[in-house]
Amino acid sequence: MTTEATLPSTSVSPTARQLWTRSRGIALAAVLLVAAAVAIAVIRSDARHGTLDPRAVDDHGSRAVAELLADRGVSTRVVTTLDEARAAAGPDTTLLVAAPDLLTHRQQTVLHAATANSGGRTILIAPGSWSIGRLAPDVTADPATSINSTLEPDCDLPAARRAGAADTGGIRYTTTHLEAEACYPSERLATLLRIPATGDGDTVVLGAPDILYNDRLDEQGNASLALQLLGSRPHLVWYLPSLSDTSAADPDDERSFFDLLPSGWKWGTLQLFLAAALAALWRARRLGPLVPEKLPVAIRASETVEGRARLYRKANARDRAAAALRSTTRTRLAPLVGVPVTQAHAPEALLPALSAHLRGDGQTLHALLFGPPPSDDTALVSLADQLDALEREVRRP
Repeated sequence: MTTEATLPSTSVSPTARQLWTRSRGIALAAVLLVAAAVAIAVIRSDARHGTLDPRAVDDHGSRAVAELLADRGVSTRVVTTLDEARAAAGPDTTLLVAAPDLLTHRQQTVLHAATANSGGRTILIAPGSWSIGRLAPDVTADPATSINSTLEPDCDLPAARRAGAADTGGIRYTTTHLEAEACYPSERLATLLRIPATGDGDTVVLGAPDILYNDRLDEQGNASLALQLLGSRPHLVWYLPSLSDTSAADPDDERSFFDLLPSGWKWGTLQLFLAAALAALWRARRLGPLVPEKLPVAIRASETVEGRARLYRKANARDRAAAALRSTTRTRLAPLVGVPVTQAHAPEALLPALSAHLRGDGQTLHALLFGPPPSDDTALVSLADQLDALEREVRRP
């Protein structure tokens, strides 16, 4: 233990330079990741915000069609909740649902019940298989979409015949309703359906929103078709489903996080756990005794002693340090006084032999070799010095 005062410091604590060298790769990767995220956010910040919003003036907004309808005396009002949409349904109102697939099944059922007998017009913009069966029960969405965007009307619907070719190509539909009017077919499946309802009401299913976009309104017959479909009533209610709508929560459908996971994910996770367990068993197996291997680098004994001493000192483990010093000393002294190494740690075997060899006090030797741990660092250093002196005395011829 006295070597700590004379040997140069060999602290293994990393310096600030070493910490920077080790962590700069991770820091650089984090900076690049943040920069990429910011760049993507900036690039996409002006892309398709306000899609199908009659207040938006960007390419995919619908401000142009709302202005044209206003010139013709049709008022446009935007609603974002199901309750507002239900309250607005009436014979003098056209209710446009901009994103039907964002509605939950419960919302779809409630909305259909409110509009089915209202006498007004309901326009569904590109509903998929998730929503079409509840909002228009007699209609089915085909999995394959239209190849062409611009299609010919090929039907007797007056609005379609006056508009001519329009950009309705998108989702294609089939219907079992006998009085439904199917227009703008793509490979014999319609991309626009008009389904009569009770009274003068009807439901219009449109396979693509292109005719409502600001940048597409002046192409083909898009403007004519949009104005005729949306301007048949004096009031237009534009329903933009919102994630903040509290009606989306279904009180009867309280499911936990694990209930929302598909069954395949659960089975896959179980397989991963089993694979990890098998890998752990494989890596942890022991087919025989441990085989000692040579160290790749020779380490000086003084460095090992100093390193272990620093660890003991850092942990304040004076008891273990003293036990290690005493045990090693007993192991070296036993052969010198004729005691087998197997009995070196037995006081009744070692102490009488040492007393006979040194002609000293057995009590002093017992306290030195088998006594209690030292109370402080000074006592520990003193113990080490006394053990060294004892060993030198035993070895003296």
